[in-house]
Amino acid sequence: MALGPRLDLRHSQSLVMTPQLRQAIKLLQSSNVEVSAFVEEELERNPLLERDERPELPRTAEDNPAPATEHLDSHAAATSGEMPTEASAPLDADWGNVYDSDGGGGGFAESGGRGGRADFDDSLSDIEDLADGRKSLREHLGEQVRLTFGDARDRLIAAQMLALVDPAGRMTITDLQIANAMGCPEAQVAGVRRLLQRLDPVGMFCRDLRECLAVQLADRNRLDPCMERLLDNLDMLARRDLRGLMKVCEVDSEDLADMIAELKRLDPKPGASFDAPPAMAVVPDVLMKRLPDGGWAVELNPETLPRVLVNRGFHARAVVGVKTRDDKAFIADRLQSATWLVKSLEQRANTILKVAAEIVRRQDAFFRLGVAHLRPLILRDVAEYVAMHESTVSRVTANKYIATPRGTFELKYFFTTAIAGTLGGESHSAEAVRFRIREMIGAESSEDVLSDDAIVERLRKEGVDIARRTVAKYREALRIPSSVQRKREKAVPA
Repeated sequence: MALGPRLDLRHSQSLVMTPQLRQAIKLLQSSNVEVSAFVEEELERNPLLERDERPELPRTAEDNPAPATEHLDSHAAATSGEMPTEASAPLDADWGNVYDSDGGGGGFAESGGRGGRADFDDSLSDIEDLADGRKSLREHLGEQVRLTFGDARDRLIAAQMLALVDPAGRMTITDLQIANAMGCPEAQVAGVRRLLQRLDPVGMFCRDLRECLAVQLADRNRLDPCMERLLDNLDMLARRDLRGLMKVCEVDSEDLADMIAELKRLDPKPGASFDAPPAMAVVPDVLMKRLPDGGWAVELNPETLPRVLVNRGFHARAVVGVKTRDDKAFIADRLQSATWLVKSLEQRANTILKVAAEIVRRQDAFFRLGVAHLRPLILRDVAEYVAMHESTVSRVTANKYIATPRGTFELKYFFTTAIAGTLGGESHSAEAVRFRIREMIGAESSEDVLSDDAIVERLRKEGVDIARRTVAKYREALRIPSSVQRKREKAVPA
């Protein structure tokens, strides 16, 4: 048989993710902040997409009609509702760029015109009041350095140290290294460092934790010989060896407790909290409240729902005006992208509401009675009820939060592993078991400190079939010391 090249045609099928499908999956697993940022980028990139700032109107399929509410009665039956509307506002009024210098709420006549002042003063000094006046750590220390050091050489050494200090306030480089680098006596560098350590915040420019705490104690006039010995044995304090510390410091239990309390009031990293940005508040994606009939109302948070629509009028005018094939292809591509984005946002809202409603239905006892009644729940349970894949439910619950009467929780919090019950009884949630372990240890007395084996026996009497190593793992996750350490601590009265 002769061998030679030839051409063959073969038909095959394969699953390929389209760009639109990848976009929908990305939006589904993103948080509301990430979705808002993505929508803002699309609004800048796509001329056919615009923000829907109209008051509540009858919606069409292209106006992102996301269902907003699920009502769950005591038997967890869900029905859909309507999205809450925002207060209507006139479309031709834009007061966002008007600054009233006197802080009042008057119009143009009171403020002296658009962007002007009532006294017709051309000074721009009031603009500085609009800026953030918070200084950084280095700016704050730099002002104190200029006021503290009169000698130019000392000021230069202080400026060099200020450049070497880390954000936490530590400066591990030695005085000798700085002196050799700058060509000055080591004693002069040490004197500058001692003055810098007393600047606000106190405890900066220290080499280690002990020196940082000692400087703060000296500033409070609390650095006595007993406290110095305590600082020399911080490793014993970390091991909770209170009896050893009492012997080393030559104090009784009451004085040692006061010394430890004094240490806890100090700041081990004085520079870390100065430039720390404010903690961002979690904006819940789902809101939940109790109904008068005892059921639950679950609704989407309207503040986290980007409202966008496709500008069909602009698309019609653009199609008429274009002449080249490339322009027509661009308009068609932008229309398809805008339509898919609107549908993806709608599908995301529908899925989040459906999954959240099912979670609330299954964890009804938790919301009514507390964490001790949290039921074990896995992704498959919710996926089967809402007719979705487990991976979809996993994406929905990632980075999504629900505001409940018991606080704000991530949706993933309600998915916990099951711990079997004794004698074939009902299984228990791992989170509820951890809560029960914390309660047991919190209620123990100094004469009866519970070991891990004792906790296992108590839990089994309550119907929880759990192993000792599991109790130890949960206890360590809760950052609770072992029974030996707890007995040692409670043997010394605080």
